[in-house]
Amino acid sequence: MAGIGVVMTGVVAAFAWSAGWLSPHRLTQARMMEALAAVDGVHPGFRRNHAKGVCVAGWFESRGQAMPLSKAAVFRPGRSMVVGRFALAGGMPFQADAPAKVRSMALRITPPDGAEWRMGINDIPVFVARTAREFRDLLLATRPDPATGKPDPARVGPFLAGHPEVARALALVGARPVSSGFGDDTYRSLDTFRFVSADGVSTPVRWNMVPLQQVVPAGAGTGQDYLFDDLLTALGRHPLSWRLMVTIGAPSDPTADPTLPWPADRRQVEAGTLTLDVAESEDGGPCTGITYDPLVLPPGIVPSDDPIPAARSAAYMRSFTLRAGEVKLPSAITPAMIAAKDRP
Repeated sequence: MAGIGVVMTGVVAAFAWSAGWLSPHRLTQARMMEALAAVDGVHPGFRRNHAKGVCVAGWFESRGQAMPLSKAAVFRPGRSMVVGRFALAGGMPFQADAPAKVRSMALRITPPDGAEWRMGINDIPVFVARTAREFRDLLLATRPDPATGKPDPARVGPFLAGHPEVARALALVGARPVSSGFGDDTYRSLDTFRFVSADGVSTPVRWNMVPLQQVVPAGAGTGQDYLFDDLLTALGRHPLSWRLMVTIGAPSDPTADPTLPWPADRRQVEAGTLTLDVAESEDGGPCTGITYDPLVLPPGIVPSDDPIPAARSAAYMRSFTLRAGEVKLPSAITPAMIAAKDRP
């Protein structure tokens, strides 16, 4: 009985530690979920961030140009299957589309060898925080004031004054050129990873998905779901494609701070072409149960010292656990909407 008591005490202590009860100042998964909810509310059954989205599918084709950098099978000549997702940032699953909303492309790439490469990439030039705690504090500083529905300048001003790196990153995000929609946008890894070659050489990299479609500047879109309507219409007519451009970092380039861009003259390698040709609703679609965890990496790609991917991995798992046990309303992008846009 004494032994059982010791074991149970250890189990309870482990749960208490993971929940943050024994360390009230430690940032936990639950506290990150609370910060996201403070900004956009709780919407049961939906992802806690990038809640409004649609599933897509297609393939990634490599011609072998990145093989000297990485031994990952996805870079060998040939085709890998893709299940992906386009979404808008934020935890509101029924938010209205708008030109400046941050857009994301999430991908699960599965080459024939059975490995996986998952990523969540965004159409902004840098991330807005250096650490998970800084991101959480930014969320709380910019949460809407109940009286106005907008961030309170009395909170935002002091926060940005004390975090000049965040202020600089937000300025870069706000100044970015915005394209007309999901299909002609460029999506960036933001975080640094390392490619490992067959002979063990490790190279710091970031990457972009650059559209092969003509880029059209954003206009004044109309309709609650116009960005998704345009995407579905385009996919109903023809596949959409992007080039995967891998940027090779120099020894002087920051790898642990995603708020800092790398110089524009860094060498790039075209690693392959992503093609998407199918869209499906998240209500039973192939991406519904996938967490686009950036630490699900194949042999030949490893994390760097950037702390954000590990924080995202933990938050995505907690978000999945929560939504898996909740009753969900139908998604904003319904099967009927997608069927109406299908090619004849």
